[in-house]
Amino acid sequence: MSQPVIIRDAKPSDAKTILHFITELAIYEKEPDAVKTDEQAILDTLFSDGATAHSIICLEGDEPIGFAVYFYNYSTWLGKNGLYLEDLYVSPDSRGNGAGKAIMKHLANKAISNDCGRFEWVVLDWNKPAIDFYNSIGAKPQNEWIIYRLTGQELLDFAK
Repeated sequence: MSQPVIIRDAKPSDAKTILHFITELAIYEKEPDAVKTDEQAILDTLFSDGATAHSIICLEGDEPIGFAVYFYNYSTWLGKNGLYLEDLYVSPDSRGNGAGKAIMKHLANKAISNDCGRFEWVVLDWNKPAIDFYNSIGAKPQNEWIIYRLTGQELLDFAK
């Protein structure tokens, strides 16, 4: 019999675990070389004074099996903050036990308790298991929006 799934706020001592999950997620998303962060950067960005992003850890018993990183954004139309899920990952061996749903419910409750007007995230268009899961919980795709991004040299060049 499996142990219950527990969700808790991440602590600085979780930085190595978070990096491990980020790396596993990058491999799953077919971008294994995209991870440029390290434990120190995670400590600096998730746990320093003034950190704008936050993380939670999902455990089965004492064993970390997943994580999520989120931050608060703002809707000018609603005049309220929103909770934006940047990443959610559950280890392959632990999928199907309700961990992903528990993480999503935890974040939904965090959004409600912080008077957020929405809870949003993006999903890769080929990730059918995630899309099916999100549809099953009642989430609606926002197909009219296209994500744009500036990074690296393009960001530097534009900022000049």
